Amino acid sequence: MIVSWNWLSQYLRLDMSVEDLTNRLSLTGLNHEATEEIDGDLAIDLEVTSNRSDCLGHLGIAREIAAVFGKPPVVMPDPNPPVGGPDVASLAAVENHEPDLCPRFTARLLTGVRVGPSPWWLVRRLKTLGQDSVNNVVDLTNYVLYERGQPLHAYDFDRLEGRRLIVRRASAGEKLHALDKTEYSLTPDMLVIADAQRPVALAGVMGGLATGIQHDTVNVLLESAAFHPLTVRKTARALGLSSASSFRFERPIDPEAVDWASRRCAELILEVAGGQLHPGVLDTRPQPIPPRPPVTLRLAQIERVLGITLDRDRVIGILEALGIPLCSQPEAEPLVFQPPSWRLDVDREIDLIEEVARIHGYEQIPEDRVVPMACSRRSPRERVESTVRETLTALGFDEAYTFSLVSERLIAPLQPDSIAVQPPLRTEHSSRSRENLLRPSLVPSLLQARRHNEAHGVTDADLFEIAHVFLPRAGHEVPLELPRLAWVTGRSFLEAKGCVEALLRRLHIDAPLTATPVRRDLFAEGRAAVLTLEGDHLGFLGELSEAWRDRLDLRKVCRAVELELECLIRRSQTTAVYRPIPTTPSIERELSIMVPRDLEWARVQEAVREAGGPLLTAITFLDTFESEQLERYRGGLEGPIHSLHFGMTFQDPERTLTGAEVDEVVARIFRTCHERFRAEVAGPRPSWTST
Repeated sequence: MIVSWNWLSQYLRLDMSVEDLTNRLSLTGLNHEATEEIDGDLAIDLEVTSNRSDCLGHLGIAREIAAVFGKPPVVMPDPNPPVGGPDVASLAAVENHEPDLCPRFTARLLTGVRVGPSPWWLVRRLKTLGQDSVNNVVDLTNYVLYERGQPLHAYDFDRLEGRRLIVRRASAGEKLHALDKTEYSLTPDMLVIADAQRPVALAGVMGGLATGIQHDTVNVLLESAAFHPLTVRKTARALGLSSASSFRFERPIDPEAVDWASRRCAELILEVAGGQLHPGVLDTRPQPIPPRPPVTLRLAQIERVLGITLDRDRVIGILEALGIPLCSQPEAEPLVFQPPSWRLDVDREIDLIEEVARIHGYEQIPEDRVVPMACSRRSPRERVESTVRETLTALGFDEAYTFSLVSERLIAPLQPDSIAVQPPLRTEHSSRSRENLLRPSLVPSLLQARRHNEAHGVTDADLFEIAHVFLPRAGHEVPLELPRLAWVTGRSFLEAKGCVEALLRRLHIDAPLTATPVRRDLFAEGRAAVLTLEGDHLGFLGELSEAWRDRLDLRKVCRAVELELECLIRRSQTTAVYRPIPTTPSIERELSIMVPRDLEWARVQEAVREAGGPLLTAITFLDTFESEQLERYRGGLEGPIHSLHFGMTFQDPERTLTGAEVDEVVARIFRTCHERFRAEVAGPRPSWTST
């Protein structure tokens, strides 16, 4: 926001240096960017945060200066232009078909206006702000915009078909030739101002060339309105069109400024360009705007939050200097203040405390002052995320932070499990032209990061990320934001699965992990699995297919894992629980059984665990073996077979097991596998197989 030194001097006495002014404003939140001298005036560039739309005009900046330097409050002009002739309602009309997108729309009519060059003072004021002069009427609409922060637009009334303005959505295929002399194609989600036949302005963004103020304009219809910030922002982004008007309408604006700015501009036009203002105003919301709810302030809270004690009169003086008047008795406790219409960012007690602190001066708060505080406890999610980071870092992974936007070609191969039935969410504006979809999975982003590392000579980058994914929902509801954990690695499939198991152990999750084979375009045939914990969906694991490695320009084999963080949080035990160290020895056995090649290890593991009972404390997959020598032991097995080799650990916490007891359990395990899968021992049958 560029402000003029001379213009500010119109509202209050500037008896300080520009350096002192900008330094003090910077300390209160209006950071100083630069100052430039232009034709005897100073153009001061201040950074205005998005919540302070009241400072997007000279009046707002003047109020801040008055409060900071202890000057009398700024008196706002009270425009009351003279009127004459027939009522405006008999000559023109306005209609609002979209009250949700346009809460208020007003219009005033001036006739007999003389359009011409602007007076020198107006030209110089706008030049300081970097605004070129157009003509006296257009320049005055800009003047009021930079004075109060309320955009206006002036139409040539005689060029409006039907002598009316209509607020509506654009129709498909409609076009508008805007004031920047560019023709824009409109879509039905854009809000326009139209006459009886065509759009004549993009609501809150820019007017149309055909109905703009020309040198021969005599009658002017002056628009002042309020638009929903989101609709202005979407239209401006979709068309790549930005203006001083859209910059302000993309933020909440003072609702009372709509009519004030219209009266102010009409008064100035009468003074500069002459003419006659017709009585009345066309207003789609003529009801008075209700005052904002009062805000309570406890003086004790100031000391608790800031660590300093401020005098009651000092607190009241600061807030009233900012235009926030006291509406309770000065000696009352608590104090009650009335936020003005332009301070839309003040609606809580802590907001008032912040105002007091920044005007009193953050530098006035001693650094060694003790502020009462209590240690906060980490949430379950924070504890789980911390454990995840520690575990994966110890396993040799590096944490990555990637973009939330990905390209469509990377999302497609992850269907159907990791993407909702609804199509992915698309953004209309992205600095990365091809990556304009909000990711429903972290894997595409991590694969891009791994490819980037390979391109720079780091071929073994094992990366993980904890972040949100975005799943669309039916209708126009806000999308689901779900926390996920994912990693990509060049390690083997079993090692990648082992990292999952290590993480579960570190989180003290005792539920058995089950991996069920699944087909996924991104992954190689037979090298992808859905992971579950006792039927609870955990995520997926897969090895990229050679075709997709080529498409992604990945040189080495890569595996990807993605887990539901909420599932880990629900099942984790982040508080350590004491378990006594077993005092009895364990006994280990290994078993090789022949089974059909298409039999899933998860089914075998489940059967072994069930048959092993409480004495079986661990099952470890060791290897598979395929050979023609197995044919002699095939038994009743049909089709292709292989040997599954796995280990088992047995232990009783109360006593020492005997070998005979363990052999009996192993025999029961084999019988269960034989009954369910027709499994056979891969080799000569041990004696216990017939027991």
